[in-house]
Amino acid sequence: MSSSSDGTGTTARVLRLLDLLQSRPVWSGTELAERLGVTTRSVRRDVERLRHLGYPVNAAHGAAGGYQLGAGRRLPPLLLDDTEAVAVAVCLRLAAGGSVEGLGEAAVRTLAKLDQVLPGRLRGQVEAIHEATVTLDSGAVPVDATTLLLLARACRQAERVTFAYAGPRGSGERRVEPYRLVATGRRWYLFAFDLDREDWRIFRLDRMTKARSNGWRFTPRAAPDAAEHVRRSISGGAYDHVARVRIEAPKALVDRHIPATVGTVTADGPDHCIFEAGGNHLGSMAMHLGGLPWELTVLEPPELRQVMREQAARMLRAAGDPAAGPVTV
Repeated sequence: MSSSSDGTGTTARVLRLLDLLQSRPVWSGTELAERLGVTTRSVRRDVERLRHLGYPVNAAHGAAGGYQLGAGRRLPPLLLDDTEAVAVAVCLRLAAGGSVEGLGEAAVRTLAKLDQVLPGRLRGQVEAIHEATVTLDSGAVPVDATTLLLLARACRQAERVTFAYAGPRGSGERRVEPYRLVATGRRWYLFAFDLDREDWRIFRLDRMTKARSNGWRFTPRAAPDAAEHVRRSISGGAYDHVARVRIEAPKALVDRHIPATVGTVTADGPDHCIFEAGGNHLGSMAMHLGGLPWELTVLEPPELRQVMREQAARMLRAAGDPAAGPVTV
């Protein structure tokens, strides 16, 4: 059997060769030639073509030798069959939902690329498996996978998006230019330019419904840092109270114990730092601050200092120390 001599035939044969090399550890040149219907000389030329494309194909001589696909310095494109593509897409959806810590944003970016080229019949299989899968609650707020994919594609392709939003200050339709998706470990946020309010806004995906893109493209604006904007907003901007506390510990140490989604930590000299965090209930804020393993001083608000005094007095009485003096914070 002879292979087509045009470029299309060569490309198809090289892709077939790559598929064979990925399917098992070692192939002899004769085996590959028989599978591809070419000579061993053509196999050697096709191996060189793969190497030029960035695939590290190793060759060894002798009875135990053959061709083997190795690990290179960079990741070349991968060939996936139908079942492999479905498996990867399902795993990416689980990772995007927060089941694998630290993989949320990368999973969504990868899933958006895969979904763009996934045939409709395979996309249906992925949807069916996803709908039939239940995961135990990990503390993360569930997000509609279809909405997540639509927003990821819109961010990548600079397309306007419209959605219904139920926010803390009212509900309604929002028209935005999506810029970035930000995952905090518990929630997903969209950082976007609100066309009606003419300002940058963040939106929780679990409060979003009926998201759609009409295909209208936009020119990306000069934007602030999305991760920093979201971090500051969710740590203080949406709460009734914002606490400022001076902690007697270096910033690097405090950063390792307090997640960035809880509050902001700013260095105050080499051995101290300022911690800022928001909350709706002073009692809960006082309890969380009391659980920190360092000496601290509440700078503001003064109402928080009073709540901490009252809680400290109750704890001392509960510990059987009624003679303890007043507690200062």
